[in-house]
Amino acid sequence: MAVEITSKIVGYRIKQQGQPAPAPELPDEDPLTVRIPSRPEGTLEAVSEKISYVGAEGRKKVYLLVSFMPVEGVIGGQRVVIERPVEFFFPSGQLSSEHQWITATMRSLSLAARGGYVTQAVADLRKVAWDKGLVRCGMNRWNKPMFHDSEVAAIAWSIQQILYRRGFLDQDGHQVPVETLVARYAHRMQHGHAWQPEEPPAAEDSAGASSSGEASGGPATVGTCPECRGDLIMMDGCPTCYAGCGWSKCG
Repeated sequence: MAVEITSKIVGYRIKQQGQPAPAPELPDEDPLTVRIPSRPEGTLEAVSEKISYVGAEGRKKVYLLVSFMPVEGVIGGQRVVIERPVEFFFPSGQLSSEHQWITATMRSLSLAARGGYVTQAVADLRKVAWDKGLVRCGMNRWNKPMFHDSEVAAIAWSIQQILYRRGFLDQDGHQVPVETLVARYAHRMQHGHAWQPEEPPAAEDSAGASSSGEASGGPATVGTCPECRGDLIMMDGCPTCYAGCGWSKCG
């Protein structure tokens, strides 16, 4: 039987009688960018988190749900599996903003997650600003309060932290290499639990860092927070908790 050769010949090898043909090598398929057509039926593992932040309208607490699923791919001719976020859900009635815009944002994030570009989508949300002043939400790696340009940016940062603690992003919101994701999923299958980041500094260590920061020119403390026992500093003429719990003497 004649076989037409349609590509350039780059080498040849004489087949020995009775020698089995080599198995075809699988083409690479990055599991980070594999498109997931829709949310699969059935149950998915999810992380539900309570987020607290302080803005122009006072302290708010909201809940956020992120679902994950294993995704297959091919790297170096070998089949691999990683875990990816595929769905974001923000229950209604938590903010004074119109729920239609919140729902639209979560649906867009879910589409981005299933399309393989959720890291960029969340990073873009962190750039959203509003005209109501800064929003304080969370603590950085040095146990100092984080300030964001809007509620949207604060929630986007909180999403990044969920994905960081799940092992999908690094602490700065950057994508973890796919080889690392493969190793972390294999660790989970072997040990029965997901990868966990390193523990934050102990409370006494952070207190010592705060004291040293004050000595080197940091904000002067004016008392102790009655809620979390953190330091109070003067902000806009009002004693305010510097530890980020949101307490303020002025309400």
